[in-house]
Amino acid sequence: MTIRFTLENHVARVTIDRPDRMNAIDEASETELMRVWSAIEKDDTVRCIVITGTGERAFCTGADMKQSANKTGLEYWAAARPGGFGGLSLRETLDVPVIARVNGHALGGGFEMVLGCDIVVAADNATFGLPEPRVGRLALDGGIAQLPRRIPHVWAMGMLLTGRRISAAEALRFGLVNEVVPQAGLDAAVDRWIADVLACAPLSVKAVKQMVRQGAQLSPQEAQRLRLPALVAALQSTDQDEGVKAFQEKRAPVWQGR
Repeated sequence: MTIRFTLENHVARVTIDRPDRMNAIDEASETELMRVWSAIEKDDTVRCIVITGTGERAFCTGADMKQSANKTGLEYWAAARPGGFGGLSLRETLDVPVIARVNGHALGGGFEMVLGCDIVVAADNATFGLPEPRVGRLALDGGIAQLPRRIPHVWAMGMLLTGRRISAAEALRFGLVNEVVPQAGLDAAVDRWIADVLACAPLSVKAVKQMVRQGAQLSPQEAQRLRLPALVAALQSTDQDEGVKAFQEKRAPVWQGR
């Protein structure tokens, strides 16, 4: 199996396990990833997701060129790819936080998957880039669409038009990464972010993510007026009562997710 999946203590961990191919994604791996995302979406016990790659060299280096080379760029682009690259880069139905544990190179589709995450923690040896133009292709699964919306125009175009990589430090400066740590401290840093997510009421977190997504193209006033089901569910949940009570009693809340 090239995609490893575990679920423990409300945390789903998804690992791309193809170190011999720099964790590049072939068709079988992408199919398995899409299956995993669909399974997670149906499981209300999941409160946080961590995606990473095996080893210390690569998070994911995009599509496996040995396989994708058998198709023209047009054929690859025309193939159905729900949710974008790896089923994640453009996914709109994952309502729990997704943390990218970037353990190495995040290139092409790998970088597009990072752009589909909510929180990004990178090892200091990680690099990020969209090198598709250097092999006559285009970053069509989220790179071209998302990068200019995430960082200043000249920074985005500097990457898109040259295919050059940026370091983890540059990615932090650009605002693409939340935290950069030494490789040895990567797991501890990710665990801190997980703990902070789990400290929050799960229905509140779900509502926040839905509201940010739905309000992205609205004015602040229009976004504030959104009345999504997830928002209503959070505000009338037993967890919101528990949160206030725990605060008054000066103790940690015990979330039930309802």
